[in-house]
Amino acid sequence: MDLSKKINQIFTLCILGLIWGSSFILMKRGLQSYPPLEITLYRIFIVFLVFAPIGIKDFFKLQKKTGLILLLSAIIGSVIPYFLFIKAQTKIDSSLNGILNSITPLFTLVFGVILFKQKINLKALSGVLLGLIGASGLIIISNGNNTTFSRDYFYAILPVIGSACYALNINLIKNYLHDIPALKITSWSFIFIGPIAGIILLFYTDFTTHLINDDLNYLNFLYINILGILGSGFAFWLFNLLIKETSSVFASSVTYLIPIVAIFWGVFDGEIFSLFQGLLCIVIFCGIYLIKSKK
Repeated sequence: MDLSKKINQIFTLCILGLIWGSSFILMKRGLQSYPPLEITLYRIFIVFLVFAPIGIKDFFKLQKKTGLILLLSAIIGSVIPYFLFIKAQTKIDSSLNGILNSITPLFTLVFGVILFKQKINLKALSGVLLGLIGASGLIIISNGNNTTFSRDYFYAILPVIGSACYALNINLIKNYLHDIPALKITSWSFIFIGPIAGIILLFYTDFTTHLINDDLNYLNFLYINILGILGSGFAFWLFNLLIKETSSVFASSVTYLIPIVAIFWGVFDGEIFSLFQGLLCIVIFCGIYLIKSKK
């Protein structure tokens, strides 16, 4: 796909929003049978098995500095946030988890300015704040009377840290891995962490016991396979493409689309789509437009 064209960039962002917006459903299904650690480890391991053949030949030719950056990217962009978000899902409301996930573009902008000497742009900042307001409002309104933020404040910190990790990783890829093809970044990142995740999963958890002992677990096993291959592997490749061909903040704005996807899943399930929800969706798209047109 030629991501030098703006229409293709928008299309890719929407595809990512659709995939990651649907991932929360898969997480919820997976948690019925497997604890957060096992889902995190399996998610990483299955992506390693699928994507390793793509990059294994050139993996051992990596320069030391590039390898260290890729390892750091894999840890802060996959291992830590995968676990933190799914762990938080067991203790706090999904609405709060979603709002805190929407902080990612703001973190991306702040880290870019402070750590990577990027110039701040008022139009981009306005777009980030507008998108955050729209996404937060959409999540709260859509949950209606069911929005009761729990008092597990410690667990509310977890998605904040996860969002910060995502933001830092986006800036790392944009600034230090810009000359590496997106597919290779995806493959090499999971080659670093996949084998370790597999060893821990198979020999130091009860994953195989959970898989064998309950018929429902096989169906939920299918869900976490989809979560891993589609939500981690394929989506991570698309995301890397987007980071390389657009701005860091624009790529991170995919988190604003996630609640919109959740709304439309609700419509398919018979929920009513209100005018106010529609207005908030427009607010989000206006924010993304400002981010995209910042130059």
